[in-house]
Amino acid sequence: MAILVAFSSVGVIYASDPDILTDFVVPAGQNPLNLTGNFFTFTGFRDVGNNNLTGQTAVKVTKAVAAEFPALNGLGVSMAVLQFPVGGLNPPHTHPRASELLYLVDGTLLVGVVDTTGKLFTQTLISGDLFVFPKGLLHYQLNTDAAFEALAVSAFGSANAGTVSVPSTLFTTGIPDDVLAKSFNTNTQTIELLKAGLKSP
Repeated sequence: MAILVAFSSVGVIYASDPDILTDFVVPAGQNPLNLTGNFFTFTGFRDVGNNNLTGQTAVKVTKAVAAEFPALNGLGVSMAVLQFPVGGLNPPHTHPRASELLYLVDGTLLVGVVDTTGKLFTQTLISGDLFVFPKGLLHYQLNTDAAFEALAVSAFGSANAGTVSVPSTLFTTGIPDDVLAKSFNTNTQTIELLKAGLKSP
């Protein structure tokens, strides 16, 4: 019994970004004495929402993760702003290192998440709604409004949540056609048709 308790506590310890032993992580080569408030400031969201997405189909994602905002290193948080054109889809994907908390600022979104038993949970969100996507679970968002764009803000429990997009991961990363055909109980010609038009991740 003690072994089971020990193993379960190890899983809890490593369930998020590792803890740091300092107040924050100073980038290599920088003197902490020379840091200013600029280090803790991200300005990449200033023009978000001012874009006209008319005629576009792709969701525009602006991220503030450790790569773009080094002050987040070791802090276990990050954010993204998602701009959905009319009919815009954020295709099925997962975040292997973090749960996602999505706040819908404007518009409407149909969201869905699939648990490990294969059950799909869907909800239509309106402005002001909040939806959580548990870590590692497959999920998507779709702007079903025929006239208006949607704007959402996502918070993540990791400085680098990662994104694994199902369509592009399956069909543009070099998995052999015969493996995909057998997996989907189809033929390689159908797989080639599915690959057409997809971009590499």
